[in-house]
Amino acid sequence: MAGAMRSVHALGALPPEFSRSEHEQPGATTFRVAAPPEIPVIDMSSPHAGCGMADAAREWGIFQVVNHGVPAEAVSELQRVGREFFALPQAEKQRYARDPASGKTEGYGSTLQRDGPDGKKTWADFLFHNIAPPSAVNHSVWPENQKGYRAANEAYCDHMIRLTRTLFERLSAGLGLEEGAMAEAFGGDEVIFLQKINFYPPCPQPDLALGVAPHTDLSALTVLVPNEVPGLQVFRDGQWHDVEYVPGALIVHIGDQIEILSNGRYKAVLHRTTVSKEKTRMSWPVFVEPPTEHVVGPHPRLVTDEYPAKYKAKKFKDYKYCKINKLPQ
Repeated sequence: MAGAMRSVHALGALPPEFSRSEHEQPGATTFRVAAPPEIPVIDMSSPHAGCGMADAAREWGIFQVVNHGVPAEAVSELQRVGREFFALPQAEKQRYARDPASGKTEGYGSTLQRDGPDGKKTWADFLFHNIAPPSAVNHSVWPENQKGYRAANEAYCDHMIRLTRTLFERLSAGLGLEEGAMAEAFGGDEVIFLQKINFYPPCPQPDLALGVAPHTDLSALTVLVPNEVPGLQVFRDGQWHDVEYVPGALIVHIGDQIEILSNGRYKAVLHRTTVSKEKTRMSWPVFVEPPTEHVVGPHPRLVTDEYPAKYKAKKFKDYKYCKINKLPQ
C-alpha cells in the first residue's frame, strides 16, 4: 500500500474514497483554542502517581507516563526495526501479509478496507503480532530477515510485562480493589500482549483524511510509543483534542475491558489518528488483552444496589466478535 500511496501523493489530490464525511474531517472538527485542556502526564516515580492514573482513567480514559522504567535504548531499538520493516520493498512486506479468510490474522496489512457506513478508507499500513505469552507467539509472522527484529521485540516485551503489572496494580487500587485484582481478572500470566506498528505516510490532503477512524480499543489496556509527528486525538466534552507529543513518554489508553471490569468508573478513550502532508507518522502500540476464552465482566465488589452492573459478563472472543461486526453487546 505504501507504494500506491506515494504515487497518490504525487498526484497532489486525495482520492474520494479517503475523503471523510464533513462531520469526521479533522480540519473541520479538531478543537483549537489558545489553551486547550492537556492530557494528564504522570510521573511514575511520584508517590501520588497511582491517584493521578485513577483520576485520568475516570476523567479522560488516557494519560501519558514518564519515569516509567522502560529504557530509552529499548524504545529506540523497537522503533528502528519498525522503520526498517516499512522501508522494505513491497514484495518483501507481502511475505508476511495477513489472510483472515484462512485464519492468519497476524502479520502485515493495510486498513484499505471499508471501515464505516459510508464506506470510507483510512490512510495507513500496519504490522502486528503477539509477543507474549510464549504459547500465543507465532514467529512465522515476524520479519525474519531483519537484523535485530526479534531481539528488539522480545526485549521491549519484557519491559511491557513489568510496566503493565504496575499499571494494573495502581488502577486496581484506584478502584478500592487489591493490587492484583485487575491482572487476575484479565487472565493473570495468560494475558495476551499484541505488538502493532502503525505506518501513516504523507497524505496530500490531511484535513480530509484519517489514519484511524474513531474507536475505543478492544483491549484492557494499550501502551503506545509515538514518533515525533503528532496525530493522536481524543474525544472529550464533545470535542476532538490533540495529544501533545512528550519526548520519552508512553501513552496509556484505557480499553473496553477495563471499563467493563470497573463497571464504568474508568472510561475507555474514544480516539482517532490524523495524518500529515509532509511527514510520515508511526506509532507502536501494545494491546494488552484477556485470552480469548476468558470471561470478563464487572468486578463483583463494584456492583451494588446503588451501582448495578452496566455490562454483561462474556468471553473476550465473543465481545470481540460483536464489536468487530457491530453487533449489540
